[in-house]
Amino acid sequence: MADMSTGNFKHDSTEAPKSNLVLPLFSLKGKTAIVSGAGAGIGLAIAHAFGMIPKISSNPRFDLDLVLPSAEAGANVAIWYNSNKKALEEAANIEKTYGVKCKAYQVNVTTWETVQTAVDEIVKEFDGRLDIFVANSGIAWEAGSFIDGPLDIMQKVLRVNIDGTMFCARAAALHWRRQKKEGTTFDGKPLENFTYGSFIATSSMSGHIVNIPQQQTVYNVSKAAVTHACRSLAVEWLGFARANSISPGYIKTEISAFIPQETKNIIKGKIPMGREGEPEELKGAYLYLASDASSYTNGTDIIVDGGYCVP
Repeated sequence: MADMSTGNFKHDSTEAPKSNLVLPLFSLKGKTAIVSGAGAGIGLAIAHAFGMIPKISSNPRFDLDLVLPSAEAGANVAIWYNSNKKALEEAANIEKTYGVKCKAYQVNVTTWETVQTAVDEIVKEFDGRLDIFVANSGIAWEAGSFIDGPLDIMQKVLRVNIDGTMFCARAAALHWRRQKKEGTTFDGKPLENFTYGSFIATSSMSGHIVNIPQQQTVYNVSKAAVTHACRSLAVEWLGFARANSISPGYIKTEISAFIPQETKNIIKGKIPMGREGEPEELKGAYLYLASDASSYTNGTDIIVDGGYCVP
C-alpha cells in the first residue's frame, strides 16, 4: 500500500505474468476458488466457468485456435450455499463433468467466525492453497419504500450484502498475505503458480443508478458499499492480492423472481438491449478477473447490464 507519510506508492512492487500468448492467461488449472452464493443462478454459472476452460491448440502459431468444445481441468472449486441443498448435486456434477475437485459447503456469511472457519477448512482440503474468492452471496430488498419497510429486513439485507462480503474478503486475504510472504501452502509445501490472490465481489448496477419503478434504497446502498469496498481493498492489499467487483444488471435468477411481470415489462423498456441477461453471460467477466488475464486490473467495477446505465 502507499507510504502513509508521502501518499506515494512503491515503484515496481508488482509483476506481470510471463506469457506472450492470450489464452494461457485465462487458465485456472491447479488453482483453488471459493464461490459463495453458488447454489444456483450467477454463482453456479461462475463455478462452471472456473471448472471448465477451452482446450487450446498445441500449434504455437495459433494463439486463438480453439479447436474443439472439449475441456481440460480448470480450478478446483468450493461452492457455498445458504439453504439451497441443490448445491450438493451441482458440486458433484461439476466434479464429474470437468474432472476437478468440487465440494459444496453450507455457510452463513453473516457471521465472521463461520466464514473464517469455512475458508480455513477449505484451504486445508484443497491442496493447502487459495487463489480466488468470489463473494456472490446477496439478497434483495422486497419491502417497498424505505420509510415504510421493516427495519429488521433492512438489517438483514445489510448483514448479508455488506457484512458477508467484508467477512469473506478478510478471511481470504489472510491466506493470500501469508501465501505471498511465505511462498508455501498451508501445510508448508512450496507454493507453485501463485502471484496474487483475486477477490471478486458481485455488486450491482444498482450501486450506480436508482432503479425505476422499483423502490429499493437499502439494496442500492448495500451494493454501492460493496463496489467502494473493493476499490479500497485494492489499495490495501497491494503486493499480495487484487480486488475488483462486477455489477450485473437485471439477470434471470431467483433473486428477481419476486418482481411482478408488469414491472418486468417496464424494466425491459429501460434496457437498450431489450431483455434480461442470462447468468451464463457473466461467465467471461468473472473468468477474466479471476485469471492472470486481468493482472493489471485492480480496483475496478465491470458493469454488465445490457446498457441500462448508459442513457
